[in-house]
Amino acid sequence: MNGSREMAASAGFAAPSPRVAGGCRGVVEDAVTAHEIASEAFTRLWARWTSVAEPRGFLYVTAANLVRDHWRKLERERRAVHRATAEAAVRPHTEQSDPSVRLLVQSLPERLRVPILLHYYADMPIREVSVLTGRKEGTIKADLHAARELLRAHLRRSLDHTL
Repeated sequence: MNGSREMAASAGFAAPSPRVAGGCRGVVEDAVTAHEIASEAFTRLWARWTSVAEPRGFLYVTAANLVRDHWRKLERERRAVHRATAEAAVRPHTEQSDPSVRLLVQSLPERLRVPILLHYYADMPIREVSVLTGRKEGTIKADLHAARELLRAHLRRSLDHTL
């Protein structure tokens, strides 16, 4: 890219940048996510800079599509958590589905409860839990481990009190 083309690109990015980020912020109501969406829209524009006839239009349409993708992801996560919670509530009581264990799981912080519900109650593989929550598989594994340790410690304390 020659110098004048780079200057034009820089000017083209600088002018709408605050409006794109601000517009995203207004619809996703999260500054960090809005910034990520705006940055991704600019990155996609930059990758196609020489072939895009109307850069501002491309930028705004791309940002709008990314916002829509974000909303879809949130809706998938909400449905998955709802499904896992509903399945856990109607699952028959067995040795593995002790009511006290369910209450303990429900008392876990959301960061730990959601992976437990999705993985153990909804029988989702870790990879799918990772995709649904938008977190890395290693993070899901660590959260599952932490949740199991908390549950184990609480169950031990309960058992010690009954003996």
